[in-house]
Amino acid sequence: MSAGATANLLPEFERIFAHLPGDARVTERRRAALARFAASGFPSQRDEAWRYTSTAGLARRQHNVAIDARISPDRARLALAAAGPWDGPQCVFIDGIHRPELSAAAVAAAGLQMRPFAAAVADDSRIGERIAGWGAEEFAPMIALNAAFAADGVVIDVADGAEPADPLRLLFVMTAGVRDRAIFPRVIIRAGQHSRLVVVEQYLGESGADGFTNTVTQVHAGEGARVVHYRLQDESAKAYHVGNLIVNQERASEVISHSLSFGALMARQDIHVMLRGVESSATLNGLYMAEGRQHVDHHTRIDHFERSTRSEEYYKGILGGHGRGVFNGKVVVHPNAIKTDAQQSNKNLLLSRDAEVDTKPELEIYADDVKCAHGATVGQLDEDALFYLRSRGLDESAARALLTCAFAGDILGRVGLARVRKELAARIAGRLPGAAEILEVV
Repeated sequence: MSAGATANLLPEFERIFAHLPGDARVTERRRAALARFAASGFPSQRDEAWRYTSTAGLARRQHNVAIDARISPDRARLALAAAGPWDGPQCVFIDGIHRPELSAAAVAAAGLQMRPFAAAVADDSRIGERIAGWGAEEFAPMIALNAAFAADGVVIDVADGAEPADPLRLLFVMTAGVRDRAIFPRVIIRAGQHSRLVVVEQYLGESGADGFTNTVTQVHAGEGARVVHYRLQDESAKAYHVGNLIVNQERASEVISHSLSFGALMARQDIHVMLRGVESSATLNGLYMAEGRQHVDHHTRIDHFERSTRSEEYYKGILGGHGRGVFNGKVVVHPNAIKTDAQQSNKNLLLSRDAEVDTKPELEIYADDVKCAHGATVGQLDEDALFYLRSRGLDESAARALLTCAFAGDILGRVGLARVRKELAARIAGRLPGAAEILEVV
């Protein structure tokens, strides 16, 4: 194992592997994934993709991998209450382990099947054999680490033509009961032909929880399917969070991703979209906020493999204190992908002198007859606008909040699910003095 890895992960695997779901073939895949991770360890800043994000804090930790969730029912319900009510189907996980007594099952008649990952792997070894990823991504160290340790999560199957009436919520809560807790959720979403699905994947942490969440979500959108995926991350300010979203799309499918990041000491989200079908499309929206010493990193990659495919990325960052943001968006137009339309934008607002952002939009084009554009901006609040608002009777905090909310407003407008939009507004209001009154109409 390299110096960049954590020394206790190999013995930790030996301690728990008997409790991990799957047969002998799945265990073999897990061991192969762990060997790949051990060969490289946690990514270092010598790796171009991690140039601006350090994993040194992770490498020093003694990870206690969760194999159960032994907390009292009352404490579990308190953790759930922090996420707010949900009147539709949901799967709840406390410290990475499914809690059926807190979950609400999906209605089978709607053409929807939602199973805990551990149970799904036990019933179907083919699911376990694919946990290392779909394609080259399985060689990424953090995905390989998840493949080795994935103990629970959820497998969602939507039948051809099905349109579940209610959005699903996948709620992962990290408690503060165990120091250096580590969880490795795996989410698999398979949307059948011409189906429709809305999923809200939410990560929360109790105050003081210093755990490490390493999660992988795989989405397969069949021909003509439409999947809307919300990812809301608001873990403890002491936590580490690394997520991967891997999307495969067939002909004329549509995937819309909303990545909303507010919590964790260090948060990293990688999104890889593969447009493999003619006329498929992807929209990636994102909003990230960092304050104090928080570090938030978004890396996206969209591969256009076929003709007449479309992608749009629109990310905004709001950074205060000593917060640091990173955005790297890469679009690759492959030789057969004529008539591709790819647009990318990243805008960042710095609220303090010590806040920092590194942004790097990229385009690689290997086909003719395409329409592609990208851009990035970094700026501060407009002093003239602040003066104007102050002259109309607003105090400084209210004026700054109004302009900051206006900056985030178009991202709010892109969030089609009202309950998520309200949650997002609450998160923004919690960070900005004076913003609650401005956002109360959302």
